[in-house]
Amino acid sequence: MDTHVVTEWDVIIRLALGFAAGAILGFERSYRRQVAGLRTHILISLGATLLMLLSIWVPQELMNMRSGDPGRIAAQVVSGMGFLGAGAIIRLGNNIRGLTTAASLWFSAAVGLAIGAGMFLAAAVAEAGALITLLVLGNLEKKVFPTERIKTLEIFYSSGVLNTSETMKIIRASKVRLQSMDVTQGAKSKRTKLRLLVAIPNTVDITTMAQNLKALDNVLKVEIKEKY
Repeated sequence: MDTHVVTEWDVIIRLALGFAAGAILGFERSYRRQVAGLRTHILISLGATLLMLLSIWVPQELMNMRSGDPGRIAAQVVSGMGFLGAGAIIRLGNNIRGLTTAASLWFSAAVGLAIGAGMFLAAAVAEAGALITLLVLGNLEKKVFPTERIKTLEIFYSSGVLNTSETMKIIRASKVRLQSMDVTQGAKSKRTKLRLLVAIPNTVDITTMAQNLKALDNVLKVEIKEKY
């Protein structure tokens, strides 16, 4: 069986395609102001393409194709991308950002490896699928499943007698999801604090919700804080 020999033109074409594949994904991430953007994706895709070419070139040029495993370096790239992807993940309290960017970094390396191996059709189909996922499904996901922020909602009452039905009615009407609730009563004063852990969709106007809660009887103050 004839074995394709990687020529200099193959190297140039594959590196150019690896550059383009990383640029397409990186542009989308930069447009959304993510921590890993255009240059990061280009370098990862281009580097993965180069390493895949190196994996093929070593047995071709130095071992006359009699031995060697072209997938060995590729396997190290896949495992090594986990460390780089973890750097794109940011945790703000209970809110986690950067998971999609970390996945796109890992995917960019995979596309680069496929291009370096000469699997142009597979790389093109995968790149198209990634663009559909990031551009089309991303907007659809935000509409169907709005992103939630985990917050601590504290409501201070002037008396120890609580009627939480009106409070819960406002929270449910705002489409806020309640996760936990506890009550703290002062030892000397009659004031009471109701502390709620809530998941608030990005579509909710928290200022309006706070004003509606503040308008309830016996409510002295309303605070909405990040959950740490």
